[in-house]
Amino acid sequence: MRPLRYSINVTIDGCCHHELGMPPDEESMRYWAEEMERADALLLGRVTYSMMESAWRRPPSGEWPEWMSDWERPFAEAIDRTWKYVVSSTLNDVDWNAELVRGDLGRTVRELKQEPGEGLRVGGVTLPLALADLGLIDEYEFLVQPVLTGRGPTLLAGLRERIELELVDRRDFRSGAIALRYRPTSTSA
Repeated sequence: MRPLRYSINVTIDGCCHHELGMPPDEESMRYWAEEMERADALLLGRVTYSMMESAWRRPPSGEWPEWMSDWERPFAEAIDRTWKYVVSSTLNDVDWNAELVRGDLGRTVRELKQEPGEGLRVGGVTLPLALADLGLIDEYEFLVQPVLTGRGPTLLAGLRERIELELVDRRDFRSGAIALRYRPTSTSA
């Protein structure tokens, strides 16, 4: 069975809006590129899929845009080629190495987890909340940024039940950010 990992950048006060945290730097982008390489597929909601596609899809020319730094390209290449399952009831089609997912979310994700492989990743805000409520997330991976925003959407706001976690990995960054990886404890599962 392959695990489902929820991965996201978050500020110290829990804000998970991508524009309110720290801009990516070379070290954090290298970290996310390495993590993306470990994923068999991504599970994304409509909003996150659209946002990621607009930023990281390779242009039809095959050339990355001029605004993209050399140190951002490994992440762009990794996410561009990774298979994506897009959960949406409003999209009619997806075409960025993707398959549209509809119907019973819990059943679908359980089936995807049963397939062999390294693991699945989920990002965003709304879909991970639904998956956490269903008890389907096997690891929570937060890149905690040394920023207080005092506003914006917060991580897993509206979670129905408390989930106890145990720390399984930690990595400190020169920027002051910390990557923390947690697993639900057996009492939470």
